[in-house]
Amino acid sequence: MSAPLTPPVFWILTSLASQRRHGYDILRATEEASGGDVSLRVTSLYAALERMEREGLIVVDGEEVVNGRTRRYFRISPTGSSRLDAEVTRMESAARAARASMATRAPAWGASMVMPT
Repeated sequence: MSAPLTPPVFWILTSLASQRRHGYDILRATEEASGGDVSLRVTSLYAALERMEREGLIVVDGEEVVNGRTRRYFRISPTGSSRLDAEVTRMESAARAARASMATRAPAWGASMVMPT
């Protein structure tokens, strides 16, 4: 079993699961999909992308020049897709376990309960 994905890697792979994207688009998509929980800086993003490419999670999928600047596109690899699928399964299992535990918990102390003295 692989180690859990870090939140940035999880959200980067999630952003690439549906389509290829360039760096700025990945930044925007990860922040939006994570509800703002993951807000990467450009340098952090490209360091993560380089590491993920070395690990075989993503591949470069072309470049184009837009307004004199080169955009490099990335897409998820079959390995990355498998890792993302495994992570989603792990997270769903953890959520089910937490919900089951919460369903059987003792009542919480509230305003209507008297605390022991």
